[in-house]
Amino acid sequence: MSFFRRPDYTSEVTQFIDQLKAKKPTLEAEQRAGRALLWDKKLSLQDESEYSEARVPQQPYVYGTSNHPNGK
Repeated sequence: MSFFRRPDYTSEVTQFIDQLKAKKPTLEAEQRAGRALLWDKKLSLQDESEYSEARVPQQPYVYGTSNHPNGK
């Protein structure tokens, strides 16, 4: 072991998360199930094609108002 080695540091947040996982071992599985409900969805080919057709090209300067529908 090196003379200059510092002791391993764990933050309070990391300690809290480790304690939480120790108390509730099913936590990660529940989080993954919750994510699957809202985010991990398969899109049909029709949905993907409609999404790509509805896409509006971004202007070179995002904050410009020259071609904005409400711009003057």
